[in-house]
Formats: sequence, C-alpha cells, structure tokens
Amino acid sequence: MALAALARIEELGRQAEPRRRTDMKTREQTKNDPADRELKAGMRAMWALGNYHRFATELIWELGPVIVEAAGVRPGQRVLDVAAGTGNVAIRAAEAGADVVASDLAPENFEAGRRHARERGVALEWMEADAEALPFSDDEFDVVTSSFGAIFAPHHQRVADELVRVCKPGGTIAMAAFTPDGVGGAFFEVFGRYAPPPPPGVEPPTTWGNEDHVRSLFGDRVTLQITRREYIERAPTPEAYCAFFHETFGPVIAIRRSLADDPARSAAFDRDFLDFATRSTRGPAGGHAEYPYGYLLVVARKCA
Repeated sequence: MALAALARIEELGRQAEPRRRTDMKTREQTKNDPADRELKAGMRAMWALGNYHRFATELIWELGPVIVEAAGVRPGQRVLDVAAGTGNVAIRAAEAGADVVASDLAPENFEAGRRHARERGVALEWMEADAEALPFSDDEFDVVTSSFGAIFAPHHQRVADELVRVCKPGGTIAMAAFTPDGVGGAFFEVFGRYAPPPPPGVEPPTTWGNEDHVRSLFGDRVTLQITRREYIERAPTPEAYCAFFHETFGPVIAIRRSLADDPARSAAFDRDFLDFATRSTRGPAGGHAEYPYGYLLVVARKCA
C-alpha cells in the first residue's frame, strides 16, 4: 500500500478508471472510505521516511521560485501550496509577501519546514491535508500551487477538482509535473518493477506530465498555459546519487525495507537503480553526474 502511488507506471496508464467531477459527497467518501484511509496512511508513512528536507533542498529546491513566478504571486494574496513537503514553494510565496498555507499529507516533515521558514524570516501556516479532500472552503485562495507533490495522490480527477474548487474565480493554479519520458520515465520504471502492485484505480504520477491528460482533468473550468521545461539533479558520481536516495528519499527507503526478507531481489533493485544512474547521467566524462528531468509547468486561470 505504501508504494501504490509509484508502482507499475505503464499498467496504471492503461487501467485508469473513467474520470468524473468530484462533488462534496465524493470528498466525504474519500475521507471516510476505509480502503482509502489505509492507502493514504501508507503514503503518509512512506513520505515520512528518510530526510525529505535534505532531499528537497539539495535536488529540487530551485523549482520553488519557478512556480511562484509562474503563478504571479504578489503581496497580500492568499496562497495554498498543496503537498508542500517542507515548503519549497510555500516559503518562497511567503517571501513574496503572500499569506500562505502549506498543506501536506505527511505533517512529519513540517518541523523542518518551520525551521527553514524561521531562518528565512517568514511566517506561514502549516496544515495536514489530503490533496483529494482539501479542508478548505470553495473559492478561498487567490493562488493554488504544487511542485511535484499533488501528482503523487492516487486519483488525479479528485486532485484537479479540489485544486479548482478552492481557487477563487479568476485565480491561478500553478503546478510542476514530471513527464513520462526521458530520465524521469526511466527513474519511475525502475521503481515500478519492485514496488507492490497498486490498488485498482490508482493512477501514475507521470501521467500528469501528459498535456492531454492535464487538459482532460481541468476541462473548460480553466484556461491553460502548459510549457515543457527541464531541471538538473547533480551528484559527484552515480554511486553517490543512489546513496543519497537510499538515505533521504522515502519511497526508495520503503522499497528497500519491503525487500529486506528477499536478499536476492533487494540486491537486484540496488543493481538496477545503479544501472539507471550510470546510464542516465549526462555529466561530463570523468566528471560529476547530471540528471536532466523533464517536467510540465502548468498554469491554469480559473474562469470567472
């Protein structure tokens, strides 16, 4: 259960259930369904493993200002960052003068975010929240953001509906989502081989990187601007890149723990991950490793 959001990427793309707009009754069912609660509890436990703040600040912290700029965050706006982690986007939005709520399924990571916010001299609110059933009123926020976060929630239509619901008419939704090809696709394919099979209806995070999928989720409720971009993760060597994930990244730690009773399969996972890191680096020969991850920058303006 804990790894359902990462498992079997290609199979999920073919098996996704028909999408429906999420109404209030569906949100209540999401919160009260025992199977959904079990799934979300596993995901929360997974993201609480390791050291997510170290992972985020060393590899993806540069994306926070990109999202804030794309969303046009201004002083005095009310901003919600969904699946905020330790505040990559949220802290930057607060630095831009906004009134910010950072929400996440795994509040275990909030203390690191609070410390970082204090170091940066900003204050914001931290709140535990499921991206598929946000505990906020309709039309509450001027800006809603998510950087490689809400895409990991298992049911994409529910997420899109919640992002639209809590955004004010005329407001902005800004997201970053991994594309399913290139280095990112290869990365998720490795984990799909070793993660437990997900429950029926769970959708892969990389599907958010498909422009047609994004347009189908938001429909005519927004006007969309979608651009393809790239950022680079770096490490001294492929071996160091893998070791960093083993130490800091919850999903990798969870996979390795799930394989603890199967030494041969555990060793195979480590070999496959290192093989991915070795063949995927675009760094200079004999130099440091570089991994260019493609992503979609999605900016949606909610129709008035």
